[in-house]
Amino acid sequence: MIYGAIDIGTNAARLLIGEVVKENGHSFVKKISYTRIPLRLGLEVFEDGIISERKQEDFIKTIHAFKLISEVFKVKEIRACATSAMREAQNGVRTKELILDKTGINIEIIDGEEEARLIFGTFFLLDFDKDLPFLVIDVGGGSTEISVFENGVRVASKSFKIGTIRMLKKKESATIWPEIHEWIARHVDPKMLHKVFATGGNINKVHKLLGKQFMEPVSFRELDELYDKLNTLSIADRMAKYQLKEDRADVIVPACEIYKYIMKELKSKELYVPKIGLSDGMIYDLHLSSQ
Repeated sequence: MIYGAIDIGTNAARLLIGEVVKENGHSFVKKISYTRIPLRLGLEVFEDGIISERKQEDFIKTIHAFKLISEVFKVKEIRACATSAMREAQNGVRTKELILDKTGINIEIIDGEEEARLIFGTFFLLDFDKDLPFLVIDVGGGSTEISVFENGVRVASKSFKIGTIRMLKKKESATIWPEIHEWIARHVDPKMLHKVFATGGNINKVHKLLGKQFMEPVSFRELDELYDKLNTLSIADRMAKYQLKEDRADVIVPACEIYKYIMKELKSKELYVPKIGLSDGMIYDLHLSSQ
């Protein structure tokens, strides 16, 4: 069965069309089509608290386009989920109702807990020992989720109001870094070695820029050196030197800052980038619901 997953993030809206297939005894989400639109809801929401009429028009066109693409691929079912920016927009519910009226697509404004559940569902399709302790960091435009797993069970999870767009707009709380520090100290046993995974568009791009192969880890040193190189360049120079799109060139630096800070707190020397995210989790969840 082919499904469509619409992920409306703070920085971009994405449509993943895929299906769950099994090869060599392992199931995975096979990506058939992927479309990304730099909608950038967070630039307005974190500054003004609302989604403007002009942005709503772009939003409607984006969802309408996603619906048409889904029809071409004859998807069985579409699920649309919105995260941090829509959660915080004063007119988020009104915008959701407007889009439903104009496109017929019902957007779920999900909380951090549901976002984490969907992302981590697909982790158990990955080929690694899930009984060993591991930790997942997901950095988005408006929030960062950290989840801790032990013996295959999520024992702690927290969504923090720190993300790339929020940092660009300088809207993060002055207490957010101490909050992350305290939470990690309380929920991550330093005597227990946790394998660290990282998800999100920016760390996927970092992984690619460093020339890494699938599931080849990124060391803290490599991340730190790339951050230093990017941070000294203007956005235009980052675009030219690293072939980055503008809406990636500005957010990749604050993303690196967040990953670096958490790695330091964890005393982690490397992290793994499985290149799965919310939309993969949505496809897998739709698949499970149909069984």
